[in-house]
Amino acid sequence: MTAHQETRPHAAAKPVRWAADAVATMREGARVRLDYSARSLWRVDRMIEEISREGPPYAAVEHVLRGLGAYAGEVLVRETGAEWWATGGEHWVRTPDGRLWDPIDEARRCFGGQGSLRLLCRDATARG
Repeated sequence: MTAHQETRPHAAAKPVRWAADAVATMREGARVRLDYSARSLWRVDRMIEEISREGPPYAAVEHVLRGLGAYAGEVLVRETGAEWWATGGEHWVRTPDGRLWDPIDEARRCFGGQGSLRLLCRDATARG
């Protein structure tokens, strides 16, 4: 185990796994490589939009959206030094400036045509 892994809070365990699963699924199923960069979130937004256009019921894509939202959260963690927070089964990212972000819900909003993981990351990394 690396020092980075040892210092990750317990709240990160599930979202980190969900993000890794999403990266593997996109690589194997869609032949899309995700590298945990802010720039990769543009591709993730486009994938969610494509899924939405196909018109599947939310229940059929809920886990994929959760994974892609967790991926966006991991991008925020890596870009800003943020950390995962969890309570009542919900997971958020808390940036060093104290703001809370909900990338998993943002992925759901993106599926509904009202959100953007790329813009969430841009806003979270902007210096106030």
